[in-house]
Amino acid sequence: MDIASVLAVAFLAAAVRAEVPPVGGSKAVAPPGKAYTVYTDISPERCKTVEESPEYDYVLRSCPGVGGYSLQTVHGDERDSITVISPDGQEYPLDYSPVVAGAFSSLGAKAEWRVKDVRGKPVPVALIARLTVSIETEAGHKTRSYLAVAKIMPDEVCVTDRIEPSKDQNEKARIAADSAADKPCMKEAQR
Repeated sequence: MDIASVLAVAFLAAAVRAEVPPVGGSKAVAPPGKAYTVYTDISPERCKTVEESPEYDYVLRSCPGVGGYSLQTVHGDERDSITVISPDGQEYPLDYSPVVAGAFSSLGAKAEWRVKDVRGKPVPVALIARLTVSIETEAGHKTRSYLAVAKIMPDEVCVTDRIEPSKDQNEKARIAADSAADKPCMKEAQR
């Protein structure tokens, strides 16, 4: 283990207990250094339209985030994606089309942030977003709902996993998110 990893582990071990109000209002407590979930609403009704061009089927919206981060949802050519904005204003486009699915797509209404408390402050370590993709088959049109997992590092934010539909899809996505920091960025979806 290199010195940076040792320091990171020691730093996270010193983090205070996290008290996070989940949906429903009660508080959940996470052990120090353990990731927990915070949801933010990324539905069009909850985000502010920043740019719009009906002629080109394009909409850019600014949405709330966690720990100084925010999100932009991008809709263009019947495809949706997310750009993560860091606290210092750096933009990280996740560009879901080539890495999750190239077909027409739409985002779910919530973003799931995997967060760790560091020195009493929430620090996002990963983002999970639902992407419903339209698929044309010989039998006709159908949809598939993937979960896209992105790691959030101080100098890199990118998609690391595409979680296939299954009964335990959400849990698989959280497991992937909690280990995303050690994974490479996806370049293209496995189809």
